[in-house]
Amino acid sequence: MKNCRVLLDTNIIIHRETERIVNEDIGKLFYWLDKINATKIIHPITVQEIRRLKDKEKKRTFNIKLESYEKLVTDNKLEQPVQKISSVYDSNESDINDTRLLNEVYRGRVDILITEDQKIHKKAKRIGVSEKVFSIESFLEKISIEYPDLIEYKVLSVQKSYFGKINLNDAFFNSLKEDYPRFEEWFHRKSNEPVYVSVNEKNSILAFLYLKIEDEKENYSDINPPFSPKRRLKIGTFKVILNGFRLGERFLKIVFDNALKQRVKEIYVTIYEKRPEQKRLITLLEDWGFKQWGIKTSTNELVYVRNFLPNFEINNPKKTFPYISLPKAKSIFIVPIYPKYHTELFPDSILRTESPEDFKEDKPHRNAISKVYISRSIERNANRGDILLFYRTAEEGKSAYYSSVITTIGLVEEKIDNIKDEDDFILKCRKRSVFNDDELRKFWNYKPNLRPFVINFLHIFSFQLGQRINRARLLNIKVLSGSDNELRGLKKISKGDFKRIIEESKIDESFIIY
Repeated sequence: MKNCRVLLDTNIIIHRETERIVNEDIGKLFYWLDKINATKIIHPITVQEIRRLKDKEKKRTFNIKLESYEKLVTDNKLEQPVQKISSVYDSNESDINDTRLLNEVYRGRVDILITEDQKIHKKAKRIGVSEKVFSIESFLEKISIEYPDLIEYKVLSVQKSYFGKINLNDAFFNSLKEDYPRFEEWFHRKSNEPVYVSVNEKNSILAFLYLKIEDEKENYSDINPPFSPKRRLKIGTFKVILNGFRLGERFLKIVFDNALKQRVKEIYVTIYEKRPEQKRLITLLEDWGFKQWGIKTSTNELVYVRNFLPNFEINNPKKTFPYISLPKAKSIFIVPIYPKYHTELFPDSILRTESPEDFKEDKPHRNAISKVYISRSIERNANRGDILLFYRTAEEGKSAYYSSVITTIGLVEEKIDNIKDEDDFILKCRKRSVFNDDELRKFWNYKPNLRPFVINFLHIFSFQLGQRINRARLLNIKVLSGSDNELRGLKKISKGDFKRIIEESKIDESFIIY
């Protein structure tokens, strides 16, 4: 990606060059564009839109700053596939201008486009250039994967702390103070209440989450339409600074884990939609099943709600995460994974023999709920909704009889085995896999007559100490037979075997629909 030509959407330019910073992530984006020697390009429509500003002084200042960008010399003619998409999606001048940006990507005049506009991303997918169109987050994620040596800080593991221990003067809280005039007063009143935070090595806050349990007696008089009495989990404060490490997903996993533990029937959050970070958070919430309910009348915030009663949507299991359905699963598999990859993929499933300090969540695949498993298994008949039991194989020098254990439950989102070539394989794996690009190339070429396939899956549950079933017990309850080649790939087991494993582990089964 070094020395690439990057087309920037108008809104990114405006947020970058305005005197008042409204999007802290823009600075990080431009830092990395400079770091990789990218040529920053603007389209003529950006210049036209800047010229429409009514404030003459602001317009003059912007025009001066635009001189630091390379201007694309282009015409307005759309390529035929782009024109076809435009006729379906574009209903106004703004939409057409967005399509003109995509047209330059399609023509190959620029290497990538960076935009926060969700509609542009949808159109990019339809015309087959989605791998060249990035949000700020996905661009930063790509950087962290391709250039790990350039990353100057590591994200620390998520910590459970208290309001009273958090530095309220951290710049992270500036936007919250601006949105909520009594934020500082509220923050101090919460001194003894727990929060979840993630900080970098300079102790600057990158993510913050506060959760509150509300019972049937809670007063919801300022929510319209009104809530019915119900036990709920409220996401009180949730903010994430983009850094390419998928902290948003990591913190959502904490939300869902708490909702299960507290036996709530609903999760909700009130949120403004005026900042780019808030719009991104809303998109993330919608991806995971939250729907707009109404308005909080006292603040004019939007109210988003997630039904948390046991339910399973096989066509989009993210919407009903973390529930799995035994009746709807066509198959259940035990999936072997080597120790050197295990905790890279499942930080929550770390074993007693491993050091948490070795597994700080400083890579996207560690934080993601959606992950990738790569296999050359002969058995590859996995379908959406199937259940995966990840089996950490024995450490070198230790007996598999006791050290091999089932640690994690996953759910198949998608199996991909129609992979065109090596580059296509890397593209489909790199974001959520434990392997870097060189390792992926070796994996692809290791056995040309048996190419690997990919399983996209959701990380549902991690067995804790005392709950993990080892090989000895799996043999004893006859889930495994003990043959040498039994776990060379995916091993299909019966639903009765699955139930025995769950019964043996004595876990809280509330996420399983029988």
